[in-house]
Amino acid sequence: MKSITVAQLAERSGTPLIDVRERDEFATGHVPGAVNLPMSEIGDLLQELPDGAFDVICQLGGRSARVVEALEARGYDATNVDGGTAQWIAEGRAVETPAP
Repeated sequence: MKSITVAQLAERSGTPLIDVRERDEFATGHVPGAVNLPMSEIGDLLQELPDGAFDVICQLGGRSARVVEALEARGYDATNVDGGTAQWIAEGRAVETPAP
């Protein structure tokens, strides 16, 4: 399974980011530009995944790793973000919250 660090994620541009946390978690703050496709729903949302390579993030990296493994088995070019959103925030990086 491919993985990158939060620092590597911050340096990337043009690679879609899928956040697999549940909707209430996503609403508390997420990496700017991330799209929320919750792990519990992703099986029904495969048509919403980007064409080509994309990154997958969760809170700590466990759920996203499981999602990446499952998606790789289906032929997707997915990369896990080690440390997840918690590491992103711990490094003092900006987060977005959805508009009310």
